[in-house]
Amino acid sequence: MREWILPEYVEDILPAEALRIEMMRRRIIDWLLVHGYELVGPPLLEYVESLLSGSGGDTDLRMFKVVDQLSGRMMGLRADMTPQTARIDAHLLNRKGITRLCYAGSVLHALPSGLTRTREPLQIGAELYGHTGLESDLEVQRLMLQTLAIAGIGGIHLDLGHVAVFRGLVRGAGIPAELETELFGVLQAKDICGLKELCSGLGKNVDAHARQALLLLPELYGDDKILALARKSLPEYPEILCALDGLETVALQLKPMVDTLAFDLADLRGYHYHSGMVFAAYTANCPNAIALGGRYDEIGKAFGRARPATGFSMDLRELAGLVRSDLYPKGVLAPYAQGNKALEERIAQLRSEGQIVVVELPGHENGQGAFNCDRKLVLQDQGWTVIGI
Repeated sequence: MREWILPEYVEDILPAEALRIEMMRRRIIDWLLVHGYELVGPPLLEYVESLLSGSGGDTDLRMFKVVDQLSGRMMGLRADMTPQTARIDAHLLNRKGITRLCYAGSVLHALPSGLTRTREPLQIGAELYGHTGLESDLEVQRLMLQTLAIAGIGGIHLDLGHVAVFRGLVRGAGIPAELETELFGVLQAKDICGLKELCSGLGKNVDAHARQALLLLPELYGDDKILALARKSLPEYPEILCALDGLETVALQLKPMVDTLAFDLADLRGYHYHSGMVFAAYTANCPNAIALGGRYDEIGKAFGRARPATGFSMDLRELAGLVRSDLYPKGVLAPYAQGNKALEERIAQLRSEGQIVVVELPGHENGQGAFNCDRKLVLQDQGWTVIGI
């Protein structure tokens, strides 16, 4: 095997794309900072237990693992930065009240999440800790939509869901834990036949209304009429009614910010991870959700504080691929400047203005080092002047 061949689903980022990603990252982080979200930088490598806390079994399957040569303990390369920010909030900052954190960095997946996905996404996101109300759900969801606009992504379709709908049905009907897992599996796979089979085997101990509601869940996807249908068809368990009220309130606030909005009451993505409202953003020419988020109030429990929390994340590499590809910015070619104070000052001035200045090195004059330069610095009567090449 040639030594320069990379593993499958792992790629280099070349200059034009790397610059596009970095400029997008800066714009997004700057936007999060002015909203009070403090930037944190968790390590790429941690003990496995810490990375898995509150995140369910899916993260375990996605994670690369190695043995720590110092302690002999199993360590993991993070597959998601959310558990790390929860650890920082609960254990290191340990603040009372609300904490807002944001982050950006590589995560690693043992397997790609799709045929066109990389195993090294560049995850960027924000998390809000310490508040349980709809106000924080709205803040985070608005922030996600604004972030997508800043990244240059338009035509957003937003899906809203709530894990309390399925969880409320399970608890209200008294369905045992092992059967809950099976029901979750068939709903996640959209396996209608499997769902019917499981529901028919629930027996007389489970209310017939609850059985019918479980069968209806996969059909509860669509516009505002879905909420009306859900109120009419689902059992009036307090947990479900509260979830439907919250979805209606949030949807009214977010509709002006998106092209289309829909409700998906069978969306159980991250069911063992999330505890409340969940959301996903989509756009044209991309089959995957470009941003995901939701409420996960129990994630900090393993770190000593089960803080209420909600947040979102997205993959910068995927976002950058959806934005019109601009050419790498052109630069100014300058002669070698050592000992020429006037030339050094002119180069410094151009760079302070944000312009790219490439200095020719000795032996590479006459344009040999002029890659991507469309102008040059020349000495004229008025001093060092920029002219076209």
